[in-house]
Amino acid sequence: MTDFVFETTPKIVAESGGAKRLGAICAGLSMRRPLVVSDPGLVAAGMVAPVEASLRGAGLDPVLFTDVAADPPEEVVEAAVAFARGAEIDGVVGVGGGSSLDTAKLVALLVGRPQALPEIYGIGLAQGPRLPLVQVPTTAGTGSEVTPISIVTTPTHEKKGVVSPLLLPDVALLDGTLTLGLPPRVTAMTGIDAMVHAIEAYTTRSKKNPLSDSLASAALKLLYGNIRRVIADGSDAVARAAMLEGSMLAGMAFANAPVGAVHALAYPIGGHFHVPHGLSNALVLAPVMAFNLPTCEPLYAELARAAIPGATSGADLVRAMTELVAEMPMEQRLADVGIAETDLDMLAVDAMKVQRLLVNNPREVTLDDARALYAQAF
Repeated sequence: MTDFVFETTPKIVAESGGAKRLGAICAGLSMRRPLVVSDPGLVAAGMVAPVEASLRGAGLDPVLFTDVAADPPEEVVEAAVAFARGAEIDGVVGVGGGSSLDTAKLVALLVGRPQALPEIYGIGLAQGPRLPLVQVPTTAGTGSEVTPISIVTTPTHEKKGVVSPLLLPDVALLDGTLTLGLPPRVTAMTGIDAMVHAIEAYTTRSKKNPLSDSLASAALKLLYGNIRRVIADGSDAVARAAMLEGSMLAGMAFANAPVGAVHALAYPIGGHFHVPHGLSNALVLAPVMAFNLPTCEPLYAELARAAIPGATSGADLVRAMTELVAEMPMEQRLADVGIAETDLDMLAVDAMKVQRLLVNNPREVTLDDARALYAQAF
């Protein structure tokens, strides 16, 4: 048997309308004054008010921090921690996409422990204990509700990760109805992000294991099979729930079998140009998959047969994903998001700094390779 360690969120509640039970779930974790961490967009969309109502309905006294920014900068995370320390909270509820969930993890970790955020970037450097934590995703993308990872943007525009089992929440609450209002562009970006998690987990050079393989394969089948449905009809509750489930399964997979070059090349795009993470992944996905094909044809073929109707080869998987991304209602080239050709050298240099992820890629990536991949995406 392959030696491996597999860790994930200990309790997952997947239930249509389950957000109504959030208050009872939090009360069951002995929360009395939870901090709700979210972003201004969700407040404006009216998605935070029902969460607050559920908490109050269970007799809790919630406090709100709703200033999370995309690709959360250090200063936003530190502001959230400072706010939480002054609010005398006893638990944290993350509501939103990956940025809100990642921020919520770090607040729960840091609020009662005097650790400086930059000192815990890396693997296994965080110290506990942390406050009780519940995560409620509103996008089908990051899978952050089942990963021990938080990604932060530093003042130098680098994406840094805090990686620790302490960041796994106590409960992940998946309610597909919370994703019904996602616009097509956000649906597309987050859906492709989840598929990248599945593909890179399955083909990783580090910690590949049978549990992650099974989850990644099931995730890609769900995501590929439903993303066109939710783009065409955002109110398709069945397809929305399938996307959320696929995102979660992909999150479980890559949390234990880490991602590679797609993410490594995507991080500088997001860090320097404030491009959403899912879109950054989508922009470089096709070039990186084609680059990796000679090395991982057998693994791509396995995924193709499991997830893509009629597909049999690794080339079929690369072609299917390339065509799918091209159909999505979002920007298609680096030039479309404000990146100039003169920026590609800088992006390549920064991508090579993400060795934490590049070492997982099935094929070695050199600086010249990175530059060429960005050129193909330009």
